[in-house]
Amino acid sequence: MQVCCESINGSCIKSSWSISVRLSMYVFMLCVILATVAGNLTVIISISHFKQLHTPTNFLLLSMATVDLLLGFFVMPYSMVRSVENCWYFGDFFCKIHTSMDIMLSTASIFHLSFISIDRYYAVCDPLRYKSKINTCVILTMIFISWTFPAMFGFGMVFLELNMVGAEETFYKLIYCVGGCFVFFNETAGVVASMISFYIPGFVMLCIYGKIYIVAQRQARSIKEAVNHVQIRFEVTHHISRSRERKAAKTLGTIVGVFLLCWFPFFFCTATDPFMNYKIPPILIDAMVWFGYLNSTFNPIVYAYFYLWFRRALKMILLGKVFQQDSSRTQLFLE
Repeated sequence: MQVCCESINGSCIKSSWSISVRLSMYVFMLCVILATVAGNLTVIISISHFKQLHTPTNFLLLSMATVDLLLGFFVMPYSMVRSVENCWYFGDFFCKIHTSMDIMLSTASIFHLSFISIDRYYAVCDPLRYKSKINTCVILTMIFISWTFPAMFGFGMVFLELNMVGAEETFYKLIYCVGGCFVFFNETAGVVASMISFYIPGFVMLCIYGKIYIVAQRQARSIKEAVNHVQIRFEVTHHISRSRERKAAKTLGTIVGVFLLCWFPFFFCTATDPFMNYKIPPILIDAMVWFGYLNSTFNPIVYAYFYLWFRRALKMILLGKVFQQDSSRTQLFLE
């Protein structure tokens, strides 16, 4: 039996998997990391480069892609080593930094999605006042909140050890060992973190998208009736515009659904495990963390599936056409 720190008593035990299993895990996780970084970097380049994509919704998507990119670049590689080796080789202080960033970026994702759902609500349900309600200043405020509050929450929770209050004895008795890095929550912190980072904003998003779906269906029926009775250019143009908004709402609804599906197992266990005296095996918790990470990998895939502009932008990036003069003015879709 190998331990992480051989010269220290109470050291964590290294994983006992065979070399082939470890290699397979490294390959899989490395593929997830590379796909996450490459996919979200493509989204960032696309929205930043092409002027046609400089819209309020896309600025929020750009900010969310940055969150996912940072998760893939700064958090997931160290989590990979910890997951495979069951050891933390990067020091106690960096463990706190890593845990804080993990909480911060995961929370920031759902904050972005919450604000995106609000943006889509006004675009579909109140289109005439959309541009006056959702302007650049409002979007920048949303982005600011989506970064600063999760940062204060994540770093405050870990560095002030609010997640440990009243449960220090339990942590050192059941969880802690030398050479490890643990995401630990006491009963109160587990519930609060789950509610703030997942359940409350998730419930709000589901309600908003339910409202959007009902309104979009009503609009579709009224537009169909109008087009059937009056075949004029205005109605056709209006129909195309509303169809685009509904498709955008459907796409972003899918992104929300993927997020909720990926992160629900982890946040459910985060809220319930402290009340069960931490009976859930660490390996299962670790697997649910990686299942949550996959959300950051899936988002660009959702864009590629639903958005024609993303596929065209991706093609231009891969072919190097973005380096051509005036490529930023390329029309990726009809206005």
